[in-house]
Amino acid sequence: MKVYDGYFADPFVLRLPEGGYAAYGTGSMVDGRAFEILRSADLVHWERVGGALEPLDGFTDYWAPEVAFHDGAYYLYYSPGVGDQGHRVRVAVCESPWGPFRDAGVVLTPGERFAIDASPFRDADGQWYLYYACDVLEGERVGTTVAVDRLVTMTEVAGEPRVLLRASDDWQIFLRDREMYGAVYDWHTLEGPFVVRRDGRYVLFYSGGSWERDTYGVSYAIADHPLGPFTEPEVGPVVLRDGRGHNCVVDDSIVYHAWEGERRVMCVAPLRWDGLRPRAVPA
Repeated sequence: MKVYDGYFADPFVLRLPEGGYAAYGTGSMVDGRAFEILRSADLVHWERVGGALEPLDGFTDYWAPEVAFHDGAYYLYYSPGVGDQGHRVRVAVCESPWGPFRDAGVVLTPGERFAIDASPFRDADGQWYLYYACDVLEGERVGTTVAVDRLVTMTEVAGEPRVLLRASDDWQIFLRDREMYGAVYDWHTLEGPFVVRRDGRYVLFYSGGSWERDTYGVSYAIADHPLGPFTEPEVGPVVLRDGRGHNCVVDDSIVYHAWEGERRVMCVAPLRWDGLRPRAVPA
C-alpha cells in the first residue's frame, strides 16, 4: 500500500525511542538538504518534516539513507557521489532524528571500488554491524554484492570487510554486456541489505536485479551469525517482486519502494513469517 504521495526511493523507517516513526528516503534536495524526512504515528499517515543532511562539497547525488540511534545520538549512513560514480559509505551525526545531520568526516568503505546502501544492525549482545552493497569483479557472476564489516564505534569500522552474498541466478542480472571498469560483463546486482534477528538466527533481506525493471525484487538469506555464512533457501524474488524493492522491516511491517509512473513511492505491507521464511502480504 502506498503511504506517501511523493517521490521517496530507498525508504528507511526508524521506530523512535519516544514512540512514532521517522522515515528517510532518496530524492531531490529539501530545504537545501539531502534526504527528505517524514514523520508518522502509525506507519500509514505521514507528514513532511524537511531535509536531513547538510550537503558536502564535490557531491551531487546522495543515496539510500539509514539511521541508527545509539547513546543519545542519531547516525545517518549514506553514500554520496556524482551521478552513479564515486559512491562510498559515509556517516553523519545529529542529536535529533529530524536533523540537520552533519557528516562526521570519515569514509567507512575506503577499500571498495563502489559502495552503497549501508544498513546498520545491532545484535542482541550490543555489537553493531554495517551491511552494504559493493562491486566485486571476481567469480563466475560478476557484479554488486552484499558485504559486512563490524562497527567498532558508530563512526568507525573494524576494517575487516567480508562479502556475504554473491549472485547465484539469472534473475539477479542488472544488465548483460555492461561496460564496467574497462571490461564488459553480464552484470549482476544484489543491493539494499537489511538484517533482522529471528529465533536466534539472522535473516538478511536484499534486492536483486535492475531497479528500473519489473524483474527487480526482494529475496533473503539465513545465517547463524551476523558475519555469516549466509545461505539462500529459496530461488527468486520470493519476498517482493514486480519492481518492488529496497526494503526495511519495522515492527510487523515491510517498507519498500514501488514504481508509480516515473517515480518511486514508499509503500508499507504486513510481513508474515513461516518459520524463517518471510513474505510480504500481498507479495
